[in-house]
Amino acid sequence: MSHDHDHHHHHDNELDPFAARVRALETILTQKGLIDPAAVDAIVDTYETKVGPRNGAKVVAKAWSDPAYADWLKRDATAAIASLGFVGRQGEHMQAVFNTPDTHNMIVCTLCSCYPWPVLGLPPVWYKAPPYRSRAVIDPRGVLAEFGVTLPADMKVRVWDSTAELRYLVVPMRPEGADGLGEDQLAELVTRDSMIGTGLARQPA
Repeated sequence: MSHDHDHHHHHDNELDPFAARVRALETILTQKGLIDPAAVDAIVDTYETKVGPRNGAKVVAKAWSDPAYADWLKRDATAAIASLGFVGRQGEHMQAVFNTPDTHNMIVCTLCSCYPWPVLGLPPVWYKAPPYRSRAVIDPRGVLAEFGVTLPADMKVRVWDSTAELRYLVVPMRPEGADGLGEDQLAELVTRDSMIGTGLARQPA
């Protein structure tokens, strides 16, 4: 796990003035009737939970379905992900970490909020929050419990610290009862949180 951060962007405390300017601009545009705050929230939600994470879900579903692709994803995640067309800023250098019956993986960026945008979309607010960034390393099981995830006592929890140079994607375990499903159906079982490691894949209906 790397804690060597040489970030090419500002830490959260340096972003406060920028965030304040964004909020002020949004307020002015709202007062002028040029934007609808509810519409902005809906767009953000779409990119946080739907559009972006669907890319990662396709990567995971293909890894579940195709052993050769899964092996490629383990060896060179950047190239394997790019082969599906998911490339761009914040995703130039990727590593996939696979959950197993013995090990559960979880992602954090302790000093800021490095996040693989091409496969997961916008980072959720809690991922950038100091409590998550500090506690995920100190007490990962406690954090997982708050997300409703309780793991067997003998399962190891490994926390990976993203940096500006390397970002991670968790490949959750394929749930029981998912045999025979196609890649599109499998992708529906993959959640954003399961690819961060704060959740598990959904059970088939």
